[in-house]
Amino acid sequence: MEVRPEAIRDRSAVRALHVAAFGEDHVPVVANLVDELRDAVRRGEGLSLVAAERDQIVGHVMFSPSLLDAPKRLLPVQVLSPIGVVPERQNQGVGTALIRRGIELLSERDVPLVFLEGAPGYYSRFGFEPGAAHGFREPSLRIPEAAFQVLRLPTYESWMTGTLVYAEAFWRHDAVGRRDPKA
Repeated sequence: MEVRPEAIRDRSAVRALHVAAFGEDHVPVVANLVDELRDAVRRGEGLSLVAAERDQIVGHVMFSPSLLDAPKRLLPVQVLSPIGVVPERQNQGVGTALIRRGIELLSERDVPLVFLEGAPGYYSRFGFEPGAAHGFREPSLRIPEAAFQVLRLPTYESWMTGTLVYAEAFWRHDAVGRRDPKA
């Protein structure tokens, strides 16, 4: 398996991958979010990686720019979202390889923090920790406290605390937190 930057020729395969991984109900949100976040990747502000096997895309991850509203100043940070793996390759290390490579590349770019919403049991293996425990506040009340996580990279400094401000694309596609189906 090769982990590499997403190429233009991969776009339809990445969209199909997210359809398979997230199901038809989430396709408009996830696939459209990926399409919009690619602009930041093109500008060098984010990262989009694919896992390929024999010319087939089996996994995809995006790290996109957002901001931390810190007391000292607004600080550029990254958000890991989305990540998807085709169902037949899930639980076989594809997602792990994508995340590890992404973290490695972001560390080389001197990114101080990476945030995500996800299962603590899964993401703790990469060093993600509860955001609130380190002085970070989630950008929405819809994000369960345990799901709001942060990874502090080597250029992190202790003054870097505050509230995560998602990039506008996450809000436009309603991809922040969980909606209450009973509301």
